[in-house]
Amino acid sequence: QVQLVESGGGVVQAGGSLRLSCAASGRAFSTWTMRWYRQPPGKERAFVAAIVWNGGTSYVESVKGRFTISRDNAKNTMYLQMNSLKPEDTAVYSCNAAVPGDKDYWGQGTQVTVSP
Repeated sequence: QVQLVESGGGVVQAGGSLRLSCAASGRAFSTWTMRWYRQPPGKERAFVAAIVWNGGTSYVESVKGRFTISRDNAKNTMYLQMNSLKPEDTAVYSCNAAVPGDKDYWGQGTQVTVSP
């Protein structure tokens, strides 16, 4: 059974930083593709960043140069370092795990609020 638990959200002023964590339970974490998504108020959930088994990463254009996705396979944990935050980054951030031979799993989400 795969479970994902996000943490690290909160309220920060524009220009500030936060680091989100996504702790996973389950086997063979190192083989999973992990992704961050976010859902701003009144909008649909959208892709933010991804990291694959070999450390390759991808980002939505709006966060390139500001956000960094990483993973620690020994801790079964994925991170999202968010710098130079903007009010438009305000959203519920959720982590997603694509488990080979299985379905996708989602965490419950963590709220990030960036004040002007």
